[in-house]
Amino acid sequence: MKAAVAAGADAVYMGGSRFGARAFAENPEEDKLLEAIDYIHLHGRKLYLTVNTLMKEQEIEELYDYLVPYFRHGLDAVIVQDMGTFAFIREHFPGLPIHASTQMTITGAYGAKILKDLGAERVVTARELSLKEIKNIRDQMDVEIESFVHGALCYCYSGQCLFSSLIGGRSGNRGRCAQTCRLPYEVKREGQALGGKDDRYSLSLKDLNTLDILPDLIEAGVYSLKIEGRMKSPRYTAGVVSIYRKYTDLYLTQGREGYQVEEQDKKALLDLFDRGGQTEGYYKRQNGRDMVVWKEKPAFREGNQQLLNYLDKNFVEKQVREPVLGTALFEEGKNASLVLNACGHHAAVTGELVQIAQNQPATEEKVRKQLDKTGNTPFYFESLDIKIKGNVFLPVQALNDLRRRGLEALENEILRAYRKDGQEVPVKACDKAGYSPKAALEGPELTVSLERPDCLDVAVSSSDVKRIYIDAAEFKPELWKDSVESCHRAGKECMLTMPHIFRTLAKQFFDKYLTELKAAEFDGFLIRSLEETGYLKEKGIRGRLIFDFGMYGMNNYAQEMLKKLGADELTWPVELNSRELGKLKVPGELLVYGRLPMMVTAQCLHQGLERCDRTPVVLTLKDRMGKIFPVKNHCAFCYNSIYNSAPVSLLGLQEAVKGLSPSNLRLQFTTENKAQTKSVIQSFSDGFLHEREAKLPFEEFTRGHFKRGVE
Repeated sequence: MKAAVAAGADAVYMGGSRFGARAFAENPEEDKLLEAIDYIHLHGRKLYLTVNTLMKEQEIEELYDYLVPYFRHGLDAVIVQDMGTFAFIREHFPGLPIHASTQMTITGAYGAKILKDLGAERVVTARELSLKEIKNIRDQMDVEIESFVHGALCYCYSGQCLFSSLIGGRSGNRGRCAQTCRLPYEVKREGQALGGKDDRYSLSLKDLNTLDILPDLIEAGVYSLKIEGRMKSPRYTAGVVSIYRKYTDLYLTQGREGYQVEEQDKKALLDLFDRGGQTEGYYKRQNGRDMVVWKEKPAFREGNQQLLNYLDKNFVEKQVREPVLGTALFEEGKNASLVLNACGHHAAVTGELVQIAQNQPATEEKVRKQLDKTGNTPFYFESLDIKIKGNVFLPVQALNDLRRRGLEALENEILRAYRKDGQEVPVKACDKAGYSPKAALEGPELTVSLERPDCLDVAVSSSDVKRIYIDAAEFKPELWKDSVESCHRAGKECMLTMPHIFRTLAKQFFDKYLTELKAAEFDGFLIRSLEETGYLKEKGIRGRLIFDFGMYGMNNYAQEMLKKLGADELTWPVELNSRELGKLKVPGELLVYGRLPMMVTAQCLHQGLERCDRTPVVLTLKDRMGKIFPVKNHCAFCYNSIYNSAPVSLLGLQEAVKGLSPSNLRLQFTTENKAQTKSVIQSFSDGFLHEREAKLPFEEFTRGHFKRGVE
């Protein structure tokens, strides 16, 4: 943090002891974080607290006491992912600015508008957005936009990754990512390996470096340039921040015409950290093979000691001080006085009575020598006007005391402007009166989610299935109306599953097929992105909205917020165990079978290792443990889904599921063929609806997080 300030950062995001997206970093305890807030403010910068993890019900209850001391101390903003956290802070800390984390997967103006209307001051865009998409948000919405300019790139859309969670119980949504994307994998198609020995790090992206396109970012409307740098060294922080400070100032003073990046600065950034090269990211393209590391990085790399020495001297070890304008007055028979001005603040103190000198009167030089000793304070005298009237004398101790009290008074005046003690009191937390326990239902109904159109008739023919979701990425628009009519003839609801990611391509797709969308008369939509609620509302498309598990109603505050945002029904989160699900008070649909999407990515393995021919295929990833993960490229919306190696199955846990009173039980089919789909539907119908003996037709399955949950 101190290195960032010394190098020219305007603001710093920091995690406290809890609720931050870097749970394994050396995060400060309360006393150190309060000290950090003061340090930041004394130097005219801002400190934002990371509260950007998904929160369980019991954690929401602890959030008030956690935030109160930081709020009162002058915390400048919080960054959040969880909609429950958002709602809680708006209710209990109404004056505290909120930044919407990139973990919210905001990909367009629809989502940005919803968050702005809810009270977000700033939106951190998804790293995958183009300059054009960012500009479109800024043109339509008066909200601060923050975008990443340097540092690590996640392979998955942030907030949509379950890889680390499902492999080892370490949830990226809760700050515990195990960085599974940095491991080697073997990619195959129909059993044939793709790529060579230098293509094994297929999920590891190069680090982002946007120095060359910084003017484009600023002109697109980016307000805050975000450097990803947690769990890095002070040297790294100082080096990256100082270089971006240099070029931001260059653009602001000389414009695009005078903007030119020196090669030595590009080299310095690589010397500070290099996992296999750097990339300008997604700002000017959808994806690309050259954004991926592919090869294993060298075990040893010689450091640039000259650069490190420079950073230590000028930033890491440097004490940052603020200039002070001072006036000191010493007059016989009157109290000494010191008036100080700094950072737009004023302080005045009086000292001991000035005596008449018996021998050697005080001189300006001697007085200045003592008052100039600002030592370890955050100040130095830029100018100090010393006025002496008469033959005066004041002991050295008295001069030191005058200086000390003056600088302390000045520091207190600066910090007083930030403190909220007695000015703006947070609203005391209280029990939510609006909640009522889940009502016991007669019995949940069976719903089926399909990605493969050839499996539709199997689901339709089952009398036990009451609702069918068909995936917009796989069911072509010309199939929509017939699919709905087929479901309706069988007495079933038919819903359209919206894409995981709703960006420009998705908007263009649905605009193109708007007539077919309206004509199909779907009973409702499975919503996977905030953007989709805004789009459907704008186009006047009616139907029930079922928010999918990726909308993250992890706690009752979040569930209530999702209902306010238009959810007619909710899907329960897949990262909660049965005990935690039992604390949710809104009945939800429970996924009892299906391969979970572990990653949703803008990158495309088919394109990277073969070619982009807009043909959906199924590839497989094989990890070091021999696990095989199916990968599908959804060309209609240009994203990939990497699915878990085994499906979740809660068959055999009927009593535990029944005790939760879910509204529906969902079977989610992704790669299964017709025979497999039919067999799974029959097994779950027998086991959950008819209390018959039932067995899953697959040998390998997982309970997901239903039993173990996540940290």
